[in-house]
Amino acid sequence: MEALVRETVLKNDVEGPIRAIGGLGANSYFKNSVYQKLDVKSLSSASNRTICLADFGCAVGPNTFTSLQSLIDIVKKKYLSQFPNEPMPEFQVFFNDQPSNDFNTLFRSLPPDREYFAAGVPGSFHGRVFPKSSLHVVQSNYALHWLSKVPESLVDKNSPAWNKGKIHYAGASDEVLKAYRERWAEDLNNFLNAREEIVPGGMLIVIMPSIPDGMPYSELANGILYSSFESTLLHMSKRGIISEDQVDAFNLPIYAAPPGEFAAVVEKNGCFDIEAIGLTNPAPWLTDDVHVDMKEYVRHIRAPMEGMFTKHFPNEIVDEMFEQLLVNKLPKVFDKMERAYKDKIQSYYVLQRK
Repeated sequence: MEALVRETVLKNDVEGPIRAIGGLGANSYFKNSVYQKLDVKSLSSASNRTICLADFGCAVGPNTFTSLQSLIDIVKKKYLSQFPNEPMPEFQVFFNDQPSNDFNTLFRSLPPDREYFAAGVPGSFHGRVFPKSSLHVVQSNYALHWLSKVPESLVDKNSPAWNKGKIHYAGASDEVLKAYRERWAEDLNNFLNAREEIVPGGMLIVIMPSIPDGMPYSELANGILYSSFESTLLHMSKRGIISEDQVDAFNLPIYAAPPGEFAAVVEKNGCFDIEAIGLTNPAPWLTDDVHVDMKEYVRHIRAPMEGMFTKHFPNEIVDEMFEQLLVNKLPKVFDKMERAYKDKIQSYYVLQRK
């Protein structure tokens, strides 16, 4: 539950509180790894004194600004340690997301006291969107768990991975899980191949929802949530509001890979060295003594997820689904969601371009 609440706030809540990513504070192993591995000597030269950063999957802020400024602070600190008598280079920051992203809101929210020049770059990060060797430090936060497309086998009635009666791999068959895993692995490989935009020695930092290796996704709050979505839709089909075929044809394009799978793709790809890898709690402030308001929770999850449903179902059906979720489904499982495993469901990776 915490990961999804955090994901929603991170990507959509422009007016809400800005919180640091759980477990990735100023003195964390993660940031120390970035600092230790970053070699600004290889990133700057006498002819080019501009350091270029990019955020792939930036959404609308404000956390993209917070995390990028944190990276700039690390670069500045390392630059001062390596070039104490040299003037600080300038910083250019690129914000990348799909063309449908609300870049107007993003740029209206830019910090007025920022230390960098800003530009937007629309386009899918599964392909090239920058010239080769034009970026020095790149981040992607809570973006690489979105699949580029739903595996076709999930809606093929003749496939062993046909995901009948379900909308996700949580609690589904091994064949369904395998289809999700393979689609995500191909997407990540494409993402890494496209990052020849990063100069040799440059850094790629990834933070994404995750799960410990070997743990079933159904044990997480999000897994319980997705099962609640599917039971709500199936109940609506029994009432004749939608057809069962409509439900069978819908699957959520979300895959939270465990660290072992991420590392395997990176090693097979061969373009990057893994300098740091780990799992953290994305919301350590949510303890057993702190409870999430159910109505507020539904409001937060609806913001990033509604578009996936409205692409497949009419708006009035989606409205009814969220209403039924709040009134009939979540009250029965919300306590279970709050008690679900939540310690290490966010992964971080520090990669260096070879």
